[in-house]
Amino acid sequence: MKKMVFFLVVLGITLSLHAQNRIPEYRFASGRWEFIGDRLFQNDNIARLAKVNFRVPQSGPMEYEFNIRYEGGAEDGHGGVGIHVFADTSYNDASWGCGKSYLLWLNYDEKPLSRDIPSGLSAQVYRSYTNSRMELVQSVSLGGYEQFLTAENLSNPVSFKIEVYGNTGEIRIYDPTDEGQYYQVTANSRDVPLRGEWVTLRTNGLKASFGMGL
Repeated sequence: MKKMVFFLVVLGITLSLHAQNRIPEYRFASGRWEFIGDRLFQNDNIARLAKVNFRVPQSGPMEYEFNIRYEGGAEDGHGGVGIHVFADTSYNDASWGCGKSYLLWLNYDEKPLSRDIPSGLSAQVYRSYTNSRMELVQSVSLGGYEQFLTAENLSNPVSFKIEVYGNTGEIRIYDPTDEGQYYQVTANSRDVPLRGEWVTLRTNGLKASFGMGL
């Protein structure tokens, strides 16, 4: 499995892929992003479509590891953070989708507008067709995890691991509270085999920082 681990540094991003280090191209597309120490911050809690694009060739089995720390902005009862994987293109401005890709999304919304989105903490997988068109593939309530949303826990980074098997379309999202458990989603068969050139991190209405390299 190709293991993609980002190590954030002040001058850029080092990508470890096939044990060969290089600095991938990255673009701050929307929001207010900056490097502070060894973390990448998105500092605009109003931006609904904040994102940063990384050029990373992806095919076959891929493993993504990173951590997220909440930095503020969900006091209004809404906020989200996620990652597009296997994106075929990027768009260097605010956009809802990200070309042809899959968005793995962690959402907190006390009053969701869609009946398909559970209130409170939840997770979604979206299939992106273009920069403006996406469809919901799966939505899961994470209400059982809301007990962990304490001030103390929110001040610490939460580690995530995602495995995507490009040849089969299988997506595994590991439980950050139990490394032996994962949620599984399968990409649409018309998209398999999955291939992409971009990975996109994004936030919606909150501030967050990312450390990619554990």
